[in-house]
Amino acid sequence: MDLLLQRVFDGLTNGAIYAALALAIAIIIRSTGLLNLAQGEMAMFSTFIALTFAVDLGWPVWLAITITVLLSMAGGAAIERFLIRPVEHRSHLAAIIVTLGLFIFFNGMAGWIWKFDPRGFPSPFPADADDFVEIGGARLRYESIGIWLTLGAVLLGLTLLLNRTRLGLAFRAVSSNPTTAKLSGARVSQTLMLGWALAAGIGALGATLIASSVFVHPGMMLGVLTYAFAALTIGGFDSPFGAVLGGLIVGIGETLLGGYVGFIGSDMTKVAALVIILAVLLLRPRGLFGSQTLERV
Repeated sequence: MDLLLQRVFDGLTNGAIYAALALAIAIIIRSTGLLNLAQGEMAMFSTFIALTFAVDLGWPVWLAITITVLLSMAGGAAIERFLIRPVEHRSHLAAIIVTLGLFIFFNGMAGWIWKFDPRGFPSPFPADADDFVEIGGARLRYESIGIWLTLGAVLLGLTLLLNRTRLGLAFRAVSSNPTTAKLSGARVSQTLMLGWALAAGIGALGATLIASSVFVHPGMMLGVLTYAFAALTIGGFDSPFGAVLGGLIVGIGETLLGGYVGFIGSDMTKVAALVIILAVLLLRPRGLFGSQTLERV
């Protein structure tokens, strides 16, 4: 029983990593209707910026993270204005191809600037060997608690923003039908720019929070992206709450499968994630909390 509980706690840590990236992707879809394939690499690049501030320049960790989030939001807005907006009116496919180019660009730039050697990142939460709370004979790290509390606070803020403000209404209108939203008086261009800025900031925050649990290197988010998409598939691609819940489910499920299903082990859990994606797409394509698409006939 102690081992089972410990594996669940370990799954919570992994789930926080997947939920952070899935949340950022869900926000960009919810606010703009566009799938950003470069979200993970943008978050990785932001983590290197925070690492430069916190380690190379010696800034306090939380100050480094805060400045990085603000810079990432400015970068996300700039990407929408100068790279996405000129092509988005042609087709969504053209914009998605641009994000694929951004994926390659940020990965290559990170390797060129900071090299490919893995580096450690200081945790913003207590992360020493004795920083844990013991529950039922298993150890839950303070770092995991801090990450989940932060994600919960971000999720609460996003829920209020999307459901209780005019900006949230504009996000929903623009992602649903930009032309109709524009005719209704919504500032489509500004709304899309704010959506990109918000998603970039959330991605940077999530990546810097979990960076101490993984080594920082240009490929740090490549494996995470698979699990993040599994989390999104389960929770719903345009649901922030579903993204976080999906990350929790995938994180715990991955740990339990690797620990108790012998033929899967730790090396085959990515295959399990792909099976989850396929199964959910076949049985419930919009996920648990995704918006239902209504079409007139």
